[in-house]
Amino acid sequence: MKEEFLHHIWKYKLFEKDQLKTTSGEKVEIINTGTHNFDSGPDFFNAKIKINKTVWAGNVEIHLKSSDWYQHNHHQDKAYDNVILQVVHVHDKEVYRTNGLLIPSLELNFNKRLLKNYAELIEKDWDIACKNSLGGIDPFIINSWIEKLTVERLEEKSERIIAILEQTDNSWEKAFYFQLASNFGFKLNAQAFELLAKSLPLNCLAKHKDNLLQVEALLFGQAGFLDTDSGDDYYLQLVKEYAYLKKKFRLKPIEKHLWKFLRSRPGNFPSIRIAQFAQLVYKSSALFSKIIETNDLNKYYRLFQVEPSAYWINHYLFNKGSVQKKKKLGKSAIDNILINTIVPFLFVYGKAKGISELQDRAIQLLENIKAENNHITKKWAELGVQPASAFDSQALIQLKNNYCNQKKCLNCQIGTHIIVKE
Repeated sequence: MKEEFLHHIWKYKLFEKDQLKTTSGEKVEIINTGTHNFDSGPDFFNAKIKINKTVWAGNVEIHLKSSDWYQHNHHQDKAYDNVILQVVHVHDKEVYRTNGLLIPSLELNFNKRLLKNYAELIEKDWDIACKNSLGGIDPFIINSWIEKLTVERLEEKSERIIAILEQTDNSWEKAFYFQLASNFGFKLNAQAFELLAKSLPLNCLAKHKDNLLQVEALLFGQAGFLDTDSGDDYYLQLVKEYAYLKKKFRLKPIEKHLWKFLRSRPGNFPSIRIAQFAQLVYKSSALFSKIIETNDLNKYYRLFQVEPSAYWINHYLFNKGSVQKKKKLGKSAIDNILINTIVPFLFVYGKAKGISELQDRAIQLLENIKAENNHITKKWAELGVQPASAFDSQALIQLKNNYCNQKKCLNCQIGTHIIVKE
């Protein structure tokens, strides 16, 4: 038995409603259970309850045992003086407000099957607790939940963008630059790429964006890669350009050791990603405006199909030749950028500017992008939940990370249906 389980029973009125009485024998009628409060203070706000012939409006506090009222020091907290009813699993002590007035208590009675089903879920040491029950869930319920989870994930990503906006004086272009740079690092080098972007103001790049060599010098120099005075001709050109630009803009590079090469395929080396990012900066004028104005998925693909300068055809690292191979940004990498940068920016920009069309476009993009193929989506596919698009795969990632991993079955529509199942 956990307190959150009692919250669920109360919130969805899963208790036995006939002949409800307080522990002192007074007749109780639940008119409104109230609004669930996830912050400090009583558990449910603005409930409406009839005790005998009197209707009370106020808050409800829920405990496993009524004596928990004292364990949590509510008897000394005036924030709990407006509690009109304490709901408990076991009543073992009378409780009082700070002014000494008695608070009615109600012991919840419910079908023990609900607790059994809940316990079976949270006690399983599985990465997805309900995996053996998914086949019995109505697909409509799963699809409905997926729609809500996708929007929930977009809202979470929007919060990060809003936080970046606050750090950049509400400059959409700068916030987009930071987010896009972080995304170019993908999972392994996201933090290093973000630090690189923050160390190199966007206006510095803008002043030299018509010169690819200078754009590359700024990015590679700030990344800490131009740290020696010996190398091939291309490398020494970058060193020379960076020395001038570093002094001009009074720049300080980040530490080179922040970049991770291990467990990464050569095509994903940070040196290649920086070269691709440099090409994007060089080729794309007013990139953020283009992102907002574009309404065709194929146009996005063309926009991001960048290929680094000729030097990188036969290099993965500076001063170390390799077999010739073009290193254009691939479709799966572009999908990743669309899912994690473009779609959230369209969504939050549309919301901030009151342009619902942009929010709809963000959702439509997810529906048209191929489903992600990673260890989470593979796990769901093994259980018969096959994502049809990025719209679905984003939802399943959200479900796994924010619900399954944290055993929040009571907050999951799939979990709640399993709990009430006969």
